[in-house]
Amino acid sequence: MVDIAVVDYGMGNLRSVQQALRKVAPNTSVSVTDDAKIIAGAKRVVFPGQGAMPDCMRELDARGLRQAVLDAAQNKPFFGICIGLQMLFDHSAEGDVPGLGILSGEVVRFASELKDAQGNKLKVPHMGWNRVQRINQPPQATITPSSGGGGLGSGSIGAHILWNGIDQNSRFYFVHSYYVRPHDESVVQATSDYPQPFVCAVARDNLFAVQFHPEKSAAAGLRLLQNFVNWNPV
Repeated sequence: MVDIAVVDYGMGNLRSVQQALRKVAPNTSVSVTDDAKIIAGAKRVVFPGQGAMPDCMRELDARGLRQAVLDAAQNKPFFGICIGLQMLFDHSAEGDVPGLGILSGEVVRFASELKDAQGNKLKVPHMGWNRVQRINQPPQATITPSSGGGGLGSGSIGAHILWNGIDQNSRFYFVHSYYVRPHDESVVQATSDYPQPFVCAVARDNLFAVQFHPEKSAAAGLRLLQNFVNWNPV
């Protein structure tokens, strides 16, 4: 049994995710895998993704991994990244395709004519470092140090436990043209601005997912992954 399975459906730079997880938890086994049995047997699952939503959904099904992902998202600590966040929702405007329907809501595109407060045109895709504003809600879990996880400091009272040790307005790295609009506001765990606020992190029970790339987000991103490795949802 592996400790962490990184789901490989052929869409994404999975090795960088694996390397980041190994850095924060060097004594934890991390497997990049397209084997549904390994995913089912893993203690934790990370679900990354890059590219177009229709391609991601097609490849997930072609490799027979849909049910393994659905089961993991219901039954064990589960962390979605980028398209791995968007695929959790009902439907995406990108290619007009259904998602996995684990969370209720839509995936929509940034408007084509975005401008900042000074009237400068903003590019789509949204690419680069941006501040993340976490939402203060009662935490639904605890964190305990795991082998190689290291000690953890305390975060703000009321923020989700995965934000422990991460300052409000920390910068994370984004690359995306689409973002999620959850129907249930209670799942929203963070927003970012481009130029208006959009949801960039969600959580429910044992599931946490982000639009940005923690594996490319320096110390704040590594801290988030470390917190996930040590997360014990109730």
